[in-house]
Amino acid sequence: MSTDYKDLAAWQYAMRLVREVYGCTRSFPREELFGLRSQMRRAAVSIASNIAEGKGRYSQKELLQFLYKARGSLLELETQLCIAHDLAYVDDTGNRALSTSVLAVMRTLNGLIKRFQNEIRTVS
Repeated sequence: MSTDYKDLAAWQYAMRLVREVYGCTRSFPREELFGLRSQMRRAAVSIASNIAEGKGRYSQKELLQFLYKARGSLLELETQLCIAHDLAYVDDTGNRALSTSVLAVMRTLNGLIKRFQNEIRTVS
């Protein structure tokens, strides 16, 4: 198993999502500096970080646990995006763009999870 997490499409999409979230949250109101803005940024960073950390682990079972954590952070970010849109911090165009990126990460992450779940079942 290659240990270079940078080769994973899920990590690459997650990194793009981080940049998009940082760009989007720059315009949030000042009172959200340590609130929703910070939470969204942490969740986005957590997605890419968990993929990378999992890829550096010694077993596929450990990797799978970190991929689950990444998916949890992605769902957290998706919820926070809904909140930001409802509060009019993110306009419709920004919401659509970020939602598209969230979906791209989700698809590749789910594919990666299924792949390693199948490999673990085959070995067991």
